[in-house]
Amino acid sequence: MTQSHMAREVAEIPAVAERFLSGSRDAVRLAADALRQSDPRVIATVARGSSDHAATYLKYAIELQMGVPVASVGPSVASIYQRPLKLQDGACIGISQSGRSPDLVDMMKTAGAGGALALAITNHADSPLAQASAHCLALHAGQEQSVAATKTFVTSVLAGLSLLAEWSQDDALCKAVADLPDALSQAVALDWSPLSSRLARASQAFVLGRGPGFAIASEAALKFKETSGIHAEAYSAAEVLHGPAAIVQANFPVLALGVDDMALPQLTATAERLAAQGADVFLTGAEAKGATQLPSVPDLHPLVAPLVISASFYAFVESLARRRGFDPDTPPHLRKVTETV
Repeated sequence: MTQSHMAREVAEIPAVAERFLSGSRDAVRLAADALRQSDPRVIATVARGSSDHAATYLKYAIELQMGVPVASVGPSVASIYQRPLKLQDGACIGISQSGRSPDLVDMMKTAGAGGALALAITNHADSPLAQASAHCLALHAGQEQSVAATKTFVTSVLAGLSLLAEWSQDDALCKAVADLPDALSQAVALDWSPLSSRLARASQAFVLGRGPGFAIASEAALKFKETSGIHAEAYSAAEVLHGPAAIVQANFPVLALGVDDMALPQLTATAERLAAQGADVFLTGAEAKGATQLPSVPDLHPLVAPLVISASFYAFVESLARRRGFDPDTPPHLRKVTETV
């Protein structure tokens, strides 16, 4: 069988991560210096799709590391409603693989005009998004042919984590970021076939996470829809108990993304509760009564561990898509670059 573009791009993730770290070092330092000088009191993010999940990841990472509140703003506030935002003493991070969507570009221009330090994370350093920003972290990911973003998602989060590590001047986080190419190389080789066997004929699933792991749960749910035709929904492992757990009955599939951080005991407890309701629960990062444990790369910094899990998930879901009879490169009714207003 011919290898899919998605499979090749997942396999490229470790090398792309290494290329970003070496190629964007100076840009990261300049942007981090600007953040230290401006000392933002709030940060806005602007993104859509997988890039918005990258923004959610950075929201939790920045809040946990720096104590600065981060909120996603709707691009239509600028592009359709044409309402300026008061962003003095703030920063705005725009994330887009192509950097071409008009609504994102308009929002970044509005943010800069409103007093924010505008930072772009994009695969195209000459894109309109980059040109609308004071600083650009170019991904150096190369062309991504599969509609489903994989290597650009991982590198977008890596760019944000690199910026955060340099901004905070945290030695432990700097080392964790520098070690990511090796961790990602291990991650793409892990075997999640027990989950593949369970989902081969599934129509729905929940994906759970906490903190930065919730962002990866959101990305995983999107990829289940895009590549494999599974109606998956992402929830915080706390939020799922406030209503959604009511539909979890016998054999309902649940993927819980656990990492070794302060939220792991609560996530594990939620996994055990759903397993007790009859769910088929698959869990990373811990053992739980009634759940199947999936392998993950051990001994990682808690702020980078969820990103490493995403690489394992991508390798798994590409294989799952083909097992279910889908072409992971060409999801129905979608295209690679979506330009919205």
